[in-house]
Amino acid sequence: MSTKKPPSLLKWSLKYSLSAAVAGIVCCVAPAVLFMFGLMGGVYAISFADFFYNEDGSEGTGSLILKGIAIAIGIYGIYSFRKKQNQCSIDPKRKRKNLLILLITIVVLSVGVFLSLEKWSAWYFDTHIVPAQQLELKK
Repeated sequence: MSTKKPPSLLKWSLKYSLSAAVAGIVCCVAPAVLFMFGLMGGVYAISFADFFYNEDGSEGTGSLILKGIAIAIGIYGIYSFRKKQNQCSIDPKRKRKNLLILLITIVVLSVGVFLSLEKWSAWYFDTHIVPAQQLELKK
């Protein structure tokens, strides 16, 4: 019988849902944060973000790749939790319940954080980066 402690649902779900959300939206958050700290100008921040989108503003290949990476992170989190949980001697019904709770938590948290970061980055771009870009282009 194994005496290993079962993995923490809360820590596991936070780690993988936040990782997935940030990976999926890094195209917009990274330039906003770099601009915020003065490490990137407005023109470069917008061109960095534009790399991930088509000219008409629709999702480009880069954006879809990032979202695919985010989904892969979430799936890996669930898979590795299941693998780690199977090393522990707990009731199979409890294992299934834990896995279902983890799945729901990762999906809800990662989508919620992704959408929040997407909304924040759109606001930040419109409020701060686009005006800075306009000033830089006038020079």
